[in-house]
Amino acid sequence: MTKNEIKARKGELLPTVGYRVGAGIEKVGRYTSAGAGDASTEITPGKGVPDVLPDYAFGLQANWEADIWHKLRNARQAAVTRYLSTVEGKNFVVTNLIAEIANSYYELLAQDNQLEIVKQNIALQSNALELMKIQKQATRVTELAVRKFEAEVLSSKSLEFDIQQNITETENKINFLLGRFPQPIIRDRNAFNHLVPPTVQTGLPAQLLANRPDIKQAELDLAASKLDVKVAKAQFYPSLGISANIGYQAFNPSYLLRTPESIMYSLAADLAGPLINRNAIKASYAAANAKQLQAVYNYERSILNGYIDVANQLSNISNLQKSYELKSKQVAALTQSIDISNDLFRAARADYFEVLMTQRDALQSKLELIETKKQQLNAVVNIYHALGGGWN
Repeated sequence: MTKNEIKARKGELLPTVGYRVGAGIEKVGRYTSAGAGDASTEITPGKGVPDVLPDYAFGLQANWEADIWHKLRNARQAAVTRYLSTVEGKNFVVTNLIAEIANSYYELLAQDNQLEIVKQNIALQSNALELMKIQKQATRVTELAVRKFEAEVLSSKSLEFDIQQNITETENKINFLLGRFPQPIIRDRNAFNHLVPPTVQTGLPAQLLANRPDIKQAELDLAASKLDVKVAKAQFYPSLGISANIGYQAFNPSYLLRTPESIMYSLAADLAGPLINRNAIKASYAAANAKQLQAVYNYERSILNGYIDVANQLSNISNLQKSYELKSKQVAALTQSIDISNDLFRAARADYFEVLMTQRDALQSKLELIETKKQQLNAVVNIYHALGGGWN
């Protein structure tokens, strides 16, 4: 659409040339200057101009407005700037799309690892359940302990199906973003644990903000609005128009192509400008100024939003790294506590409830560790998105 607007604005700078073919009939009064002149004119001996006068004509006509105030050139440049703005808008859409696909992919890897941990935990809980059944037969625990562990196994199996459903939905989300029907997403499920969020080099704030397509788009919109104000202002000034016609004209078709008798041409120039009741022009000028002010505010908002977005993501990366280190230690401690609780239970120094809670806490901490890892990877994607990457 903006490309076509450029073509239209370019065309306004050039003369318009058209053709005209016409026929008509005219009867003027006898006692008028035209009628008296026609009556006294002899075309051929003894024959004058007919009372009912036909009119046949064909030819070319041209019009051109001289762009003395750069009104048309500024309008063309504004159209070019708007086109460049839409290009940056497209780049911003591509950046958002790629970031969303990358985040969904890391989410899919995280869900794969969560599913694997839940399956391992089910096996661990099943072994604990068998242990409780043996302990019950030995009258060391009651039926309550067996039922508690059985319920825990069933809860973990239910969680397994929930994660599988989430995996299906995430795969279909990626397929939708890629514009294709549901199909398996090829991925390395074991690569997630080895992914290390890279160190992000942001550079200077002015440099990093210059890469954001949305800021570039707002900047170009501001430049276009400034040109629109100049175009609106030029409406107050007079415009110079030049028109020309050339062709053949006669009242009888047999005379139509006689040269040079039937040739007609004209050339005219006029200077026209508004004088009274310029309210429409004033309103257009005021609207252009208001749109320019709106573009200024939007440009400032885009810069501020971009800077805050980058600052938030940098802080998020730093805090997530610290959180991941602490959660890793938590997982290691709880994993060791599972074996300790089982040994203490066999030695009758811990009850079944401690064993149950230890396994539950260990599972929760492992799932949270994977979630934190996913958030780390998403933060890296988001910082590159905030820095304006992905579209090129």
